[in-house]
Amino acid sequence: MNARAGDVMNVVQEAQRRFPLLQIAALVALFLWGTISLPAFAQRSSIDSMLVLASFLGIAAAGQTIVILIGGIDLSVPAIITSANLMTTLLGGKHWNFGLIVAAILGVCVVVGAVNGFLSHHFRIPPLIITLGTGSVVVGSVLAGTQASVYGSVPGWMSRSVSPVGTTAGLHVPPVVVFWAALAILIAVVLHLTVIGRRLYATGANERAARLALVRTEAVWVGAFAASAVFSGIAGILLGAWSGTGEQNIGDPYLFLSIAAVIVGGTSLVGARGDYWRTVLGALILIVLTTNLVGHSYSEATQQIILGLIILVAVGTYGRDRALRDRI
Repeated sequence: MNARAGDVMNVVQEAQRRFPLLQIAALVALFLWGTISLPAFAQRSSIDSMLVLASFLGIAAAGQTIVILIGGIDLSVPAIITSANLMTTLLGGKHWNFGLIVAAILGVCVVVGAVNGFLSHHFRIPPLIITLGTGSVVVGSVLAGTQASVYGSVPGWMSRSVSPVGTTAGLHVPPVVVFWAALAILIAVVLHLTVIGRRLYATGANERAARLALVRTEAVWVGAFAASAVFSGIAGILLGAWSGTGEQNIGDPYLFLSIAAVIVGGTSLVGARGDYWRTVLGALILIVLTTNLVGHSYSEATQQIILGLIILVAVGTYGRDRALRDRI
């Protein structure tokens, strides 16, 4: 009997490794909980609002996913989000062309991310330290340059694109949600169907073996961290359009949430196991859960406790496996 139960558990665990069954079940359960217990939870306006918030988180967590897949972590995410948010509204207030604003912000993001990846890999400094330091430098520089006072605006069309009541091609779907969906498809294609994705997974699985297979692992690290910074910058620009003004603390929640979305989605912290679609589910789970908790008037402290417990359970479930390099 015990052997049969063990076989069943092995089958379940193997299925979970291949497909995010637990995450899908959790998302459905949370949505049903809200639908049954909260009035208007399942109305279109509420769903659109949750999707918009999930898109911000999902985009911010996209880069974090890529970095974690190679065995790193990026703590500069909130600083870059805040900096991009401030620069979007500041330069918009100076009547810069919006395309030029985006190009300037993302250009800086590429440089910052590339520096993070290069320093972490070349000098073997833990990325946790490097990204925390560069994040502080970036946001401090922006605050110093603006004297901590940002007044500006963004184009009206940009604000409408991140509004829950926005439409796309006549459909009642906010444009930012469509953008997130397209981005998710693009990332999935790159990770699973291109040489770039194979090199990224190879680096995360066993960097030494990847080098022997002629993978330029340092270039992979530089590219992964640059991508993370760019996605954080995009999230900051979108949040600037959403808030309509520069906010010095707008990126702070994403330090925890961007990592939580990856972990809850089922991507392993040891690298090379997981993908972005799992992060998409993780972002949706966190937003639907938070909406439920707020709707039931749970205090912020209680919300943090519940989210922390979920992270512990997720790490205990998905994070116990040894890294692939230690299993081959």
